[in-house]
Amino acid sequence: MPRDKGRLKLIDSHVDAETRIRDDHHLSVRLWLRMLSCTNRIENIVRQNLQANFATTLPRFDLMAQLERAPQGLKMSELSQRMMVTGGNVTGITDGLEKEGLVVREVDPADRRVYRVRLTAEGERQFRRMAGEHEQWVIALFERMSGRDKGQLFALLGELKRHISVSSSDRAE
Repeated sequence: MPRDKGRLKLIDSHVDAETRIRDDHHLSVRLWLRMLSCTNRIENIVRQNLQANFATTLPRFDLMAQLERAPQGLKMSELSQRMMVTGGNVTGITDGLEKEGLVVREVDPADRRVYRVRLTAEGERQFRRMAGEHEQWVIALFERMSGRDKGQLFALLGELKRHISVSSSDRAE
């Protein structure tokens, strides 16, 4: 697989979700666009690195990550739910990984109409390599932040996540 150790070109720092912000936007809207911008930038860097270093895509990596967490395998519908994509998307990704010998489909012993997908030994080996580098890429993206700042941001985002959960459950009632 191709291995490009050189740094990839970062996306233009002036073109992102925050370009939509106006001074009259509520602080909550500006905050959301800032978080979206950061998420998109991180995701783009990870996508570029996966392509350059492993000739693979983020959806393929994500599917393999789900399977790595479930050694017994997952039903196609479970993969679709966990990845928040359609069954057709999961089928297409699985087909490609199966052709490369990285995953295998097996009939579910509990329901012979259903297939379970699991990583092969080669799939596990390749995923571990990719996951190790993926972790280093993410660590590098945050390396200029102090441990204190990262901890504070982590706590604040956890608080936001709880507030959103409560807010969305209140609306469902």
